Amino acid sequence: MPPRTRNKTTAPGAAESANGTGSAAQRERRKRILDATLALAAKGGFEAVQMRAVAENAGVALGTLYRYFPSKIHLLVAALAQEFQVAGEKLDRSKIPGETAADRLLYVFERNTTAMQRNPNLTEAMVRAFMFADTTVALEVEQVGQLMEDMFARAAGIDNPTEHDRAIFHLIADTWMANLIAWVTHRVSSADVHHRIELAVRLLLDKE
Repeated sequence: MPPRTRNKTTAPGAAESANGTGSAAQRERRKRILDATLALAAKGGFEAVQMRAVAENAGVALGTLYRYFPSKIHLLVAALAQEFQVAGEKLDRSKIPGETAADRLLYVFERNTTAMQRNPNLTEAMVRAFMFADTTVALEVEQVGQLMEDMFARAAGIDNPTEHDRAIFHLIADTWMANLIAWVTHRVSSADVHHRIELAVRLLLDKE
């Protein structure tokens, strides 16, 4: 994943609503924008997400959209964060099978990877945006990383992950995202992605 640095150029209101600290109206407006982004991406991939189309579908003025998200890269990385948040919430409501931390983490990866591969247009859009993200998208990238690491910690049964734990989860997340990028660019197969993730998880966690 890109390195985490706090974004100091976030548009007014965007950081607060992203972290759940804005007003109810801000949070509801932000969700409408992200839902519109996801719908457009699911239909046509990265190229289908155009700012004017997102604004129209979300029922907000174009200027309002830009105050929340300065570019489509911001939009799509934030949408990826929302998808991980929803996935994490679903995970909290279910029992994760597996005898070891590696087994449980692999279950989570299988579940999320399979879901993403079922919607290749949406996955292509979000993963490409994540790949293109620069330091101006640092807040959204940090949120994605935090959500992934938290989800992996819950799967591994770790309530308070140490810096060492988070470093391992970060490496695994890097491997996952790199292979999803390779998948959306047709350089590897779905089976390759699953195999490489299992290899990374086993190498890093079975020794713990």
